[in-house]
Amino acid sequence: MDDDALTRTWRPPFPLDLRRVLAPLRRGLGDPTMRVDPDAVWRATTTAAGPATLRLGRDGSGVVATAWGPGARAVLDGVPDLLGASDDDAGFAAVHDVVERGRRLSHGVPLSSSGRVWDVLVAAVLEQKVTNREAWRSWRELCRRFGTPAPGPADDLRVPPDPVQLRRIRDWEWHRIGVDGARRRTLLAAASVAGRLERAVRLRGEAGRDLLRHVPGIGPWTAAEVAQRAWGDPDAVSVGDFHLSTIVGLALTGHPLDDDGMLDALAPYAGQRHRAVRYLSAAGVHRPRYGPRMPARDYRRM
Repeated sequence: MDDDALTRTWRPPFPLDLRRVLAPLRRGLGDPTMRVDPDAVWRATTTAAGPATLRLGRDGSGVVATAWGPGARAVLDGVPDLLGASDDDAGFAAVHDVVERGRRLSHGVPLSSSGRVWDVLVAAVLEQKVTNREAWRSWRELCRRFGTPAPGPADDLRVPPDPVQLRRIRDWEWHRIGVDGARRRTLLAAASVAGRLERAVRLRGEAGRDLLRHVPGIGPWTAAEVAQRAWGDPDAVSVGDFHLSTIVGLALTGHPLDDDGMLDALAPYAGQRHRAVRYLSAAGVHRPRYGPRMPARDYRRM
């Protein structure tokens, strides 16, 4: 490794599936901020101290973490939480067989906590009211065009633009990367108070989600998507998701539900509702193959 790299070895006190625990942080296979190699996972990120690159690999029972850049120390300090050390489902009680099956299949996949709001917030806002394909395309373009090269040897990775860099992007450039005015305004509003939003990680839970929602354009869905990744919030349900209420309804009641019905169905898991949804996904419960689809739009042509 390079001379300017910092390294630590962490031995998780629980079984750990490295790739699966980090999967929610990856925005599509072409995500320029993450790379999954046969022997390691790489991640480029912003931190309060500056950009950083993190490489995570296995060495027997331990995880070897190597980091580069001004934020190297910060990302190394955060490795245990990133890999689920602060998560604990010991108090979780499955009420439905399908949830219990998903729990067994999730062995070694705790909830990750990135410890950083900004990067996951930008990606979540880009995913508002569009298909994943559209959002991930905009995320790739945003990071490649306006982010910075990742520190260290991973020269194919990009660090997402920080709040200052994002606020410098011109209106017509947002259009070129397929981001409409509503999402652009939300991102600019978040960038103007980005430092204060990081406090949500310390507040956690509903208080942390409420802080995020003070930003115009950030509602329950976006706040939940950020909370799930930034501090591994086990109760943050993505209310307003195009497919989630149908998935939960079919799995738990046998028929589709609206958001209110979904919350009623998840009531036995109060405090752990997102965890229950994760276990449904692990059990193989997905949207109906021939169900309604959100229309794909290309804002670059509008």
